[in-house]
Amino acid sequence: MDGIKYLGLVALLQDKPEAGLRRGDVGTVVELFEQSEHHPEGCIVEFVDETGKVRALLDVTDLSEIIPLHLKHRAA
Repeated sequence: MDGIKYLGLVALLQDKPEAGLRRGDVGTVVELFEQSEHHPEGCIVEFVDETGKVRALLDVTDLSEIIPLHLKHRAA
């Protein structure tokens, strides 16, 4: 899973209207899983609103739908 890490930030690359999500929404990877007989490789991404309330938990098995974000901290 190229660059996708547990508790890492990812951005959605396409709209997911069934989950109320739009391209560009940012979420946190809260679960990673390898391929098994019951489930393909992928992750679960949690998306929250401005108040911290969970908007959606998205089961992502097509990793081309998300991109990892790499934030750099700057001194103020």
